[in-house]
Amino acid sequence: MKVPQRIQPLVDDGLVDEVVRQLMSGKEATVYVVRCGQEIRCAKVYKEVEKRSFKQAVQYREGRKVRNSRRARAMEKGSSFGRNEQEKVWQNAEVEALYRLDNAGVRVPEPYGCFDGVLLMELVTDADGFAAPRLADVVLTPEQAVIDHDKVIHFVKLMLCAGLIHGDLSEFNVLVDEHGPVIIDLPQAVDASANNNAKWMLERDVENMRLYYGQFAPQLLELKYAKEMWALYELGELNADAELTGEFVEDTESADVDGILDEINAAREEELDRLARIQSADEVEQ
Repeated sequence: MKVPQRIQPLVDDGLVDEVVRQLMSGKEATVYVVRCGQEIRCAKVYKEVEKRSFKQAVQYREGRKVRNSRRARAMEKGSSFGRNEQEKVWQNAEVEALYRLDNAGVRVPEPYGCFDGVLLMELVTDADGFAAPRLADVVLTPEQAVIDHDKVIHFVKLMLCAGLIHGDLSEFNVLVDEHGPVIIDLPQAVDASANNNAKWMLERDVENMRLYYGQFAPQLLELKYAKEMWALYELGELNADAELTGEFVEDTESADVDGILDEINAAREEELDRLARIQSADEVEQ
């Protein structure tokens, strides 16, 4: 197929030899299957900010550090230069998260670098070599749902141990290959220790997974992994080998009712936004 304009510089530099086909177009990027030498990979081309349906919400950017003070000031002021720098930070966040999580033992696509808004990474495939399906497009047996849910929760735990929370985890951001789930789409990943929204983002991620896998294995609906994980994290007792039970008894004696209501309202608004983005992405793919 014709080489997209944004990928042409990578072809000129010898990083990409051929664009095979478009794989998908979503809320924040268009993904292409490309050939790099003898290997088949994928190229994620980030859409320009004004063309994206997924906005760089403040709650995701909170806590991200910019070492260059001039860039940080420009980003705060919202100048043209600042917006361009914010765009680079947003794109590089996914590359950094992929390397960090791959090293932590989380199953994510192997990254090969980000070049002018184009992320080159591993193409996750099924047993037959075709692009792996999204979790949303897979029908599971109750037994497989339990196994895969356990794997995803383990990955979420490893992510938190590495100091990150996905922030937008759902059945549309998980691929399924012959070995099970693979976590994708991480530009909005948040710093667990520096972002004030980290706790409820973790709870929302885990809740999305609990509800989806719970369709196939209803017993999963009784589990409370997010609260258990966060409690251990706050105590400094969460590690890669920590055994989770899915059971958690909350302390209701000193509950912050106003804070809880604020979190519920925020979660409701985020869920409505998520559903709207999913519908928009599905319409694009159709």
